[in-house]
Formats: sequence, structure tokens, C-alpha cells
Amino acid sequence: MAAVSTPEREAFYKKIHGENLTALWTVMSDLITPEPKSACRPHLWRFSAIRDYMVEAGRLITAKEAERRVLILENPGLRGQSKITTSLYAGIQMVIPGDIAPAHRHSQSALRFVLEGTGAFTTVDGERTLMQAGDFVITPSMTLHDHGNETSEPMFWLDGLDIPLVQFLDASFAEGARDDQQKVARPAGDSFSRYGHNLLPVDAKRSSRTSPIFSYPYAHTRDALEQARRRDEWDPCHGLKLKFSNPCNGDYAMPTIGTFIQLLPRGFSTARYRSTDATVFAAIEGRGRTRIGEHSFEWGPRDLFVVPSWQWMTHEASEDAVLFSFSDRPVQEKLDLFREDRGNA
Repeated sequence: MAAVSTPEREAFYKKIHGENLTALWTVMSDLITPEPKSACRPHLWRFSAIRDYMVEAGRLITAKEAERRVLILENPGLRGQSKITTSLYAGIQMVIPGDIAPAHRHSQSALRFVLEGTGAFTTVDGERTLMQAGDFVITPSMTLHDHGNETSEPMFWLDGLDIPLVQFLDASFAEGARDDQQKVARPAGDSFSRYGHNLLPVDAKRSSRTSPIFSYPYAHTRDALEQARRRDEWDPCHGLKLKFSNPCNGDYAMPTIGTFIQLLPRGFSTARYRSTDATVFAAIEGRGRTRIGEHSFEWGPRDLFVVPSWQWMTHEASEDAVLFSFSDRPVQEKLDLFREDRGNA
């Protein structure tokens, strides 16, 4: 029950305002809400439109001048804040033939999910990986990384970072490198060969909570989905959904961002689902429709959409479809804040 305003009370509030004080009972309902209350809104971005704008941007500015040639996916309810959800950032990056995105490092953890192209590279802490569509690549916090493209075709990928979360915590640090490209010190595939086959170096000691595998090839991801499909154990809310994990401890691959891949077979319609982690989706295969609250979005390959916290969602696949997604679920789980509701599932 809200406190009634009276002249005496208003005078009191004005008096304490000068002392940088506020009466809790005047703001309680906005601070502690019965359910999540967010300005984040459902939205879909067509990759075809973004691609055209990116090509235009490629004629306007070099990757070196821009440092990263990226168009930010701004949530329509959070415009001007460089956020796709209240805690996460997303953008589309293009690296054209001959580009060098200069080496730098920062506190923010980043993921890359390749949408189009073959053979451009990312180098992370001295190891270079050539990327293909569907690959998931991690840039851990404060690791030196640069990008380049020595092929004849452009490459596009989805960037996901915990920028708003790090900003909220006032924990941001960033620095450039002396050279645009770091020296390659380890052979391609080194981290995957060491950690990606259910084997670990016997004396491995890691302080980082990020997976030691920084590149998860789509060929392996897709095979894992097909192997799981054979068991025919479909989740009513997710179809067949897997999380990318850290082989050292089985936790999420990134400490602040949960990353997932899911298969929806042709004709599959999910049961209603909602959760507290606002989630960004990218379609890599197939076509379908997602209903979020009162909104319905038709999507195809490389399209992207966002589902806000605690809004009902269903997927319908008109073809076999594969969706990549990411959210702040690892943070919420560690803080005992994560909640989900499976409706009638």
C-alpha cells in the first residue's frame, strides 16, 4: 500500500533531499518489484539488412581506424546505452579482405559467433584460429586479441560482451598493444587438442574461470547435436539444447555469459517457457517463428532476436533449425537469482 502524500510529508522529503537522503517508502515499489520489470523489449534484426549496412560501412571506415568495425544491436527499449539486454552488449562485426583489427585487451569477456564467411582469423594470446560459419570463439577477460582476413571474401560474426555488467561494477580496464598483430606463438588448434577431447594435461593448473578452449568448431557442435538427436529425448521447451562448457570443471565456457546451441526439428513447436535471463538468439540454420509475449517474429539463417527477462516464449520450426544463444545465466545462478517457469510443459 503506497504512502499517501501530505503537505507535511512533502516538506519532509524536500528537507532530507538536501542531505542526499530519500525515504525508502516513497520508492520501495520501484526497487523491489513482484516480478522482473525491465525496459528491455523483444526485437528481431534481419541479417540481410545489417549486411548491406556493414558493406556500406566498409567503404566509409577501415578496421584499423575504427579499431573494430561493428554495428551495435541496440535494444529498442534501451536506445543510446549500447545494450541488447540490461546486462549484455551485442554487435555485428565485419572483417573484409586485407583488414587488420588491431590487437588490444580489456576486462570485458567477449564471444564471437560466426554468421558468414570462411577463413578469416582471430588470434588470442598467441594462438590463431581460422573461423568458419557456426564457430563459437571466446576472447577471455584481459587476453590480447586481434582479427584479420587474408581471404578474398568478407566475414561477419556476432559479438557478445558483458560490457554493461562490467560497467555496472566499475571494473573496466583496456589497453592497446605495441603492434597491430600479436606474434603467433602456438600452433593452430593447440588449445582444442589439449582440452577438447575429454582429456586434460595431468598437471594443468588454471586460475581463469574461462574455458581453456577458445574456439569451438561448428563441425563438432553440429555432430554433437546429431548424436543427441538419435536418443530422441526432446525437451518440450527447448527441443534439444546443449550448453558450451569448460572442460576443466564442467561449468559454463565463460564465467559471465552462458552460451548455448539448440536443435529444433522440422515441425517442432515448443511449450511456453520463461526465465529471468534475457537471451540473445542467432539462427545459423533453418527457418521458424518465435513468439515472445504478444510479439511474433519470423526468422531465417543469420537473423537475430532478443527475448527479455521473464517474458513467455515459444519456438516453431518450419525446417530443421539450429539456434545459438547467450545470456547472463551463469551470473544469475551463482548469485541464486536465476528462475525459470515451464508453463504447462
